[in-house]
Amino acid sequence: MRLTTRGVALLVVSVLLLVAAEWLGFVLFRVLGAVGLAAVIAAVAVTARGLRVDVEREVYPDRVERGRPALAKLQVRNPATRRQRGFDALDKAGSTVRTVRVRPLAPDAEATYRYELPTGTRGRMPVGPLALHRLDPFGLARNRLVAGEVATLWVHPRRHPARALIGGYPRHHHDGATTDDSLRGSLDLRDVREYQPGDEVRHLHWKATARTGRMMVRDYADPQQPRFTLLLDTRSATFPPAVFEEAVDVAASLLHASAMAGHHTRLVCSGGADLATSGGPLASRLLLDELCQLGQDSGQALVPRELTAARDQGGCLTVVTTGGLDGLAALRPRYSSLFLVDLLPGKPFAVPGVRVISAADAAHAVRRWNEVVG
Repeated sequence: MRLTTRGVALLVVSVLLLVAAEWLGFVLFRVLGAVGLAAVIAAVAVTARGLRVDVEREVYPDRVERGRPALAKLQVRNPATRRQRGFDALDKAGSTVRTVRVRPLAPDAEATYRYELPTGTRGRMPVGPLALHRLDPFGLARNRLVAGEVATLWVHPRRHPARALIGGYPRHHHDGATTDDSLRGSLDLRDVREYQPGDEVRHLHWKATARTGRMMVRDYADPQQPRFTLLLDTRSATFPPAVFEEAVDVAASLLHASAMAGHHTRLVCSGGADLATSGGPLASRLLLDELCQLGQDSGQALVPRELTAARDQGGCLTVVTTGGLDGLAALRPRYSSLFLVDLLPGKPFAVPGVRVISAADAAHAVRRWNEVVG
């Protein structure tokens, strides 16, 4: 329990009035000082009894597109045998604070409140903890209790409906794309590595396990599995912050479409981030989570070492940048198709072997993408 700024001011003024009344003998000052001091004491007495409530707050959904609604559900229960007076529940969501006015609760009564959370900014936003405040009727004193756990709301980039590009993975770098349907579903042994949770037990390599003393598995690659790699330019010198958000939206749209189509999907950033997935809803969630936390950096090179040193090749490579092509020439022979999405279109340009999509924003870029690959 503590006095508010108003309560402290009234207490100081009341004491000064009482002191002045003693010195000057003014009865009015004595009366005003006594009334003010009594009001402060009454406020302290009203708020002295602590808040005894059970609170639970749930955020749903825990992942949402930027600009889409996300809600918090607050459940308040009075476990005491006495009536609980009303109070305010303050919930911090990012840089904003949501205030919920909780009504008085009868013994063992429960109330549910719902309120909207801000989703205008991409990122991983902490929600909470809750701060429960009880004020006296004149706002002179308050009782504060911190309750509830901190939840996390993932605000994903905005996604636009995009087509998944169908492309093959070349069986060997000198043979070109595989077109023989009889090879569908065949597997190429790419490597032998240490077992990780989630690996297929039937892929255990027993000879390597016996030789190393650790569980080793065969790492296979499907030569016919379509592959989609997206290189996102995260250099701060390339995009203004607002245009960078559009670039992240383009990346989210294309990666989500590819992953949901079941394709091997990989996100590479010029700053060095690298996330490869095998496709599916979980892969889409992992990619969007990665984009959710992505920021710009002070790097200089467009193509990171993670991409040039990778053994995987083939399929489609899409670069989201502003038209700078430094370092892409070395990647051109490694992929069956290469696209460049230019989000700061100026004078039209053509690049041999590269299909250029110029657009002013993410929505326009995805529409042009659908026209090109459709």
